[in-house]
Amino acid sequence: YNSLTLQLESLNVSGGSRYAAFLSILLSFVFIIVANVGVAVLVFLDKSLHQPMYLLLCSLSANDVLGNSVVLPRVLLDVLRPPADRLVGYYECVLQAFIIHMFNTTCHTVLMAMAFDRYVAIGNPLRYSAIMTNRMVMKLTVGAWGAALVLVGVLLGLTVRLSRCRTFMRSLYCNNASLFLLSCEDVFINNAYGLSFTVVLFTASIGSMVVTYTKITIVCLTSKSATLNRRALKTCSTHLLVYLIMFLSGMIIIILQRFPQYAEEKKIAALLFHIVPGALNPVIYGMQSKEIQKYFSRTFYSNKVLMS
Repeated sequence: YNSLTLQLESLNVSGGSRYAAFLSILLSFVFIIVANVGVAVLVFLDKSLHQPMYLLLCSLSANDVLGNSVVLPRVLLDVLRPPADRLVGYYECVLQAFIIHMFNTTCHTVLMAMAFDRYVAIGNPLRYSAIMTNRMVMKLTVGAWGAALVLVGVLLGLTVRLSRCRTFMRSLYCNNASLFLLSCEDVFINNAYGLSFTVVLFTASIGSMVVTYTKITIVCLTSKSATLNRRALKTCSTHLLVYLIMFLSGMIIIILQRFPQYAEEKKIAALLFHIVPGALNPVIYGMQSKEIQKYFSRTFYSNKVLMS
């Protein structure tokens, strides 16, 4: 009763598959950290990248690093451990759940801020510099992280008030649902707030994307500028692709939760929700961004001249 030691599940792998899974997750983790930290350092070093879009991209990269640094090392260790050794302290578990839900929520709020930036850039290009000042970028960043902090704080606050009569968590990592299911008390309030939280977040997220891209489409259709349309297609397709990858990864988990017989598939989907967006975000922006490509071209040319 109210045990301070909990037990987690792991991926159902054995023998040689265990080491293959370990190596795959390890390589993914290293790539995510290197790619996202690399993007942030690149934006910091190159003054031509000190633009609102890239500053907001740094928030997305920081979020990917934070979320994956909490989840993947723990999963890596548990893959190699026997079930009896997959233990975690209660307070450590609550902290992990808090950071994971911050990661999930901030994915949406930061992309909503980036959608606003894209709308101003395409819909009001002449006033873009006046609207998207450093102050505005700071407000959007603080708003994205602050909203997530409040929503997740209440979510976990409702859970830690409950007593616990179980210790086994049917999850790869700690999360709010797994934590409050350890209780034998009435969890109606937790379910109600969790559902309201999800509905509000998804409604705001999807709604902002629909409104933003509807207005951008109208601007493009009414404009006779081929340059504006090309620019809109390039910059907005990048943002929309990143959003769709994140959204679909999350929806797969929600759908699989309705089918208990797919418990193992749900665990894999939960793991991929962290790996896939975290790995693809810097790649997609790196391939589509002309400024980032120019930086690497200049660096490569300089190194080539020095070697010559």
